Amino acid sequence: MFSTEANCWFIRKVICWRAAASIAWAVLLLPPTTAVFVILSKFSLLHPIQTVTECLSLMTSASAIFSFILLGGVIIMVGFLILEYHTVIPTIACSKIALFGQLLHPRQFVSSLAYCLMGMIVGWCCAVTIGFRYETLCYSCAQSDGYPQMCLNEHHLVFLLTGAFVGLSHSLLGVIHNLNYVSFHSVQQYKYLRFKGSLPLVVKFSSSQAFYSVRNFIALYFFLGYIPRAWVCKTLNLHLDSAVHPLDSIAGLLDLSLLYHLWISATFLLFTWYITLLLFRIFVTEVYSFPVQPSFTEDAHQCLPKVLPEEQPKILKFLALQDLALLSQHSPSRRSEVLSLSQPGGHPHNWNAICKECLCLLADLTQRLVAYHETVAINGRAKSMSSGSEKRSSSETSGTEELSPRPAFLMKTPASVFARSLAGGLQSPLTAPFTPDLDSPFASPALRRLAAPVDPGSPWYGTVQSPHLMRRAPKLWSTSTDSHVNGSPQPSPASHLSPKEESSKPSFLSQFLQNRKDQVKNFFAKRVLIMYLFNKLPEASSQALFADSQAHIWALEGLSYLVQASFSEDQFGVVQTTLPSILCSMLLLQEAVDRHFKLPHASSKPVRTTGSMGDSTYKTLRFALRATLKTAIYRITTTFGDHLKAVQMSAEHRKRLQHFLEYKE
Repeated sequence: MFSTEANCWFIRKVICWRAAASIAWAVLLLPPTTAVFVILSKFSLLHPIQTVTECLSLMTSASAIFSFILLGGVIIMVGFLILEYHTVIPTIACSKIALFGQLLHPRQFVSSLAYCLMGMIVGWCCAVTIGFRYETLCYSCAQSDGYPQMCLNEHHLVFLLTGAFVGLSHSLLGVIHNLNYVSFHSVQQYKYLRFKGSLPLVVKFSSSQAFYSVRNFIALYFFLGYIPRAWVCKTLNLHLDSAVHPLDSIAGLLDLSLLYHLWISATFLLFTWYITLLLFRIFVTEVYSFPVQPSFTEDAHQCLPKVLPEEQPKILKFLALQDLALLSQHSPSRRSEVLSLSQPGGHPHNWNAICKECLCLLADLTQRLVAYHETVAINGRAKSMSSGSEKRSSSETSGTEELSPRPAFLMKTPASVFARSLAGGLQSPLTAPFTPDLDSPFASPALRRLAAPVDPGSPWYGTVQSPHLMRRAPKLWSTSTDSHVNGSPQPSPASHLSPKEESSKPSFLSQFLQNRKDQVKNFFAKRVLIMYLFNKLPEASSQALFADSQAHIWALEGLSYLVQASFSEDQFGVVQTTLPSILCSMLLLQEAVDRHFKLPHASSKPVRTTGSMGDSTYKTLRFALRATLKTAIYRITTTFGDHLKAVQMSAEHRKRLQHFLEYKE
């Protein structure tokens, strides 16, 4: 997932060392964790001294040392998978079928297989550590005629299968709950304090998830346990002891000692893996201070103005934006370097590079919000389009507000948030995952009518009639879904078609294929389960739209604090030259955010789940962005006050800015 180009220095010198440090600490914590596991698995209230003696002898035995080596290798492998699969922008599935696609992805299949194997190894180590009836896979038993034979130890087999099942569950739940998502804390803490504060959560979540995983495995083994048992017996030429109850029966599964040891082993497995994940999150999100100006020419690519515009790796961009937000707020000396002029020449290169990248980020989000609103917020009424102009009719503008013009910056959409779709060689503006797919047979009729071109002969061509007319004859989809919707006026078909093309009719084969396609669509559209899988999730769509908003939050904080400090620290007036662009970008974004929160499902704040290792902060990023944006504008207006009236901007923006000056927003 990392770039191998110029920015590999950051992966090689920073991220890899941080990941190695987190894995090393996880391995160092393995002996005390294993000691606690051994004590809990062998503890006896009737013989406490004997329990302590057995635990000490077991911890110093050769089998324990070999188990430590295996467990250490598992921890290293888990750390490598976390490093490989981690992301700072969560992948949010906007439909049930999209979530299934993520679970069945080949890359995820490889990860699940690796976790299954590692879970089986940990299950074997736990079985050998506990000993007694769980120690070996086979044992010597007597036949009916008295001759000895090798029989299957089903208790040991259950330990191996439980480890594999818990590993598979952990991998699948990691996709569902975005366990690979690494978020950045707004409050900076020392690594030890973060680890100490999160340790009770890891213990609680590991024990609870282990309980549910063991419960699900027991239920699955009760119905399908004979399959792996028969396969192992046939492969290894083992027999079943008729004197022992099989574990896929009620009598065999009601063994409380077995259930307890399975739960303790699963808790130990998940605890070691979640400790590795927690340490990786703590180490990799630690603040990294980028130099503003290079000390040597060969280190110029490592400076903050050079790093900020880079798109890959994402962790580099996020750490650079985090450093920008912190230096703009807490470091006067580094702020002076940002506002300084180059020598010779006297150009504010540092400020220009930082300001340009922050404005591009804000403009990118503004464009996405405008495109999303134009696509899904019209409530099924098509915009009035004439062949010669883009002006809306009076009947339409009375019902909806006029959108501000889009910013003229080059928009760069994160690849993990949008999936580009090409249709006929043109890029569709309805980009996944948060916008509906018009080519899907399950798109809503409102979006079909919004996207389809208007027939010049229809009563709705030119000016929009009554809004109720647009809601007649609802259809599941429209056959004319090849139109390119990009907010520009649709040209009249008669304006570019020759008389020969107009008179031509579709061939019989194309008409036949189109009819068969419509029949298949109608057939699947009447199936409730299919509709349930393909329907878009509005809440998830809004979350996906703001999935990378942590970068925009830091950009807003960095810009606003630098502008605030420039009132007294900017000796050369470099910030005042770009102040109109900064204010216009923030006001455009504020308008787009306000319009988004007027949509249904956008303002419903999800409840944060407690007691889970899955970070759900991405679900509330849009609310954090809205608060940060308003705070950033107020920070500038309270600092400059009436001086902002001399800034050149449009009348609409001046009116909105006046609301902030009067504290009416």
